[in-house]
Amino acid sequence: MNNNSKILLGFLVGAAVGGALGILLAPDKGSETRRRIVEKGNDLGDSLSDFSDTVKDKFNDVVDGVKSTFSKSRNSMS
Repeated sequence: MNNNSKILLGFLVGAAVGGALGILLAPDKGSETRRRIVEKGNDLGDSLSDFSDTVKDKFNDVVDGVKSTFSKSRNSMS
């Protein structure tokens, strides 16, 4: 994982933990707190899904670049 991915993942985890602590320490009714936890969990799941898609796209770009470089090198040796 490159440095930017690590920073983004750390930010997402920190935001999730901070949000969860904020909700748990807020003086709301239990049902309201549970609803908010579910919403934040869904938001985190969506964010992680987007992050996963971004990582997959970057990985595929790198693989395509390596394949292209390998193909060019192989053709130049022929």
